[in-house]
Amino acid sequence: MCYSAQIEAAYTKFVRQFGVVLDKKAFAKMWLHDEGKERRPKTPRALDLSFLASDDPDVAGIAQEIRQWDAEDVAQLETELFRQAKRLADAERKLATKPTKTAENEKRIAGNKIEQIKGRIADLKRLRPEPKDSRMFPGYYCPVLVSEGGRLVVKPMRYQCRLAGKPAFYDTKFPGTYNARRDSLEKFWAPAFGRTHGLIIADRFYEHVEMDGENRILEFVPRTGEQMLIACLWSHWTDPKGQEPDLLSFAAVTDDPEPEVAAAGHDRTIINIKPEHVDAWLNPDPANLQALYAIFDDKRHPYYEHRIAA
Repeated sequence: MCYSAQIEAAYTKFVRQFGVVLDKKAFAKMWLHDEGKERRPKTPRALDLSFLASDDPDVAGIAQEIRQWDAEDVAQLETELFRQAKRLADAERKLATKPTKTAENEKRIAGNKIEQIKGRIADLKRLRPEPKDSRMFPGYYCPVLVSEGGRLVVKPMRYQCRLAGKPAFYDTKFPGTYNARRDSLEKFWAPAFGRTHGLIIADRFYEHVEMDGENRILEFVPRTGEQMLIACLWSHWTDPKGQEPDLLSFAAVTDDPEPEVAAAGHDRTIINIKPEHVDAWLNPDPANLQALYAIFDDKRHPYYEHRIAA
């Protein structure tokens, strides 16, 4: 399963590479501070920064919403930083008078939390992107390339697909729905396969594997250095009761592992399609599923080098 990927989060690069249209209303709605939204959407930080750095006047409102979320998060973190600083000071006073394991543990925990909080505050305040900013995880909203009305459009979608018509509790009942196995495309994924297809552009992907009796995260990167065009299925979910907001969400399609991925200890690999198949993949014919399987069979096979992720 594709645990995570480092995606191309800057929407401007999508526009230059594919000549796509940005669904600005969908992005604005995602970040909007509307009634009932208790927390900001999870997004790769690089996506936030691409809007903050944009000189496009049409997305200025989106950038302002992101700045407001950032300010609110920094304020909460600074409050927690003060609480942990007090916790650390209390532990140090106890250690100065009567050393105990409890006080030592409190000092260690408070110190670690202080460093973590300072790091998170620094990440929210910096404007220069770093490689880690492009990591996406299940539950994150990411830019997905789709075909809509004959145009290529980038929309924000959650990386964990909730198929239309399924109850909301499927998110917890089936937590692995951020991946769509090739052998289940005409079963569980039948409502989307051959109908609603998308692509994400990524530089690398990450997988959990067992190594030396421990769970490790491996980073896989095409030796060619080329960006991957990862085949996805997506769905537009609506609440029949009208009580929950609409949800756009997607899953990456996975296949049997490439030999080097299998040798590294993982049993699935994302499907990295060839550029010449982009149009056919994004505009599928539900009456000709074999043509879609042919795209999978003709996928790119760059050698995926791996290393233990930091």
